[in-house]
Amino acid sequence: MELSGLKLSDIHPSQFYISLEKLRQVEKWFRPDDLSHFEPVPVKRLNGRIIFTDGHTRAFAAYRKGLAKIPLVWDEDELDWEAYQLCADACSSRGIHTISDLQDRVVDADVYQHLWNDWCDTLHEILALRRSRPSLYSDYNGNGDES
Repeated sequence: MELSGLKLSDIHPSQFYISLEKLRQVEKWFRPDDLSHFEPVPVKRLNGRIIFTDGHTRAFAAYRKGLAKIPLVWDEDELDWEAYQLCADACSSRGIHTISDLQDRVVDADVYQHLWNDWCDTLHEILALRRSRPSLYSDYNGNGDES
C-alpha cells in the first residue's frame, strides 16, 4: 500500500495512552494548514496491519484538528517487533484500533508514567527474561495456562 493513500483511520496504534504534557507541546507548534514542519510519523506493516511505531502524540494532535491524513514514513529501523506486536495486541484488547480511540486516554505525566512507561518497562523485562531462558517458557502458552 502506498503511504500517501493511508488515512489516520487506517493505522493501528501501538500505544494506549497519550501524555497530556506531550500533547500540549505538540499543539504549540502544530498547524494543520501547514505540515511543512511536521516530521513524518513512522509506520510498519506488522502481521497484516499497519501500525504506528512512534509519533502517536503528533498523530493524535492531527486527528483532534480534523486531519484525515498526515505525513508518514515506513519505519526501516531494526526494532523489537515482538514487543510492538504485543503492544498493538494490547491496544486491540483495550478497544483501541485507531488514533481516535485514544480520545479518552489523554493523561497527566505521572499517570502516563505509571500506566504506559512502566507497562512498557515491564513488558521489556518479561521479554528479556523469556529470551534469556526459553526453556523455562517452552510449556507455557502465554495465556496463564500450561499447554
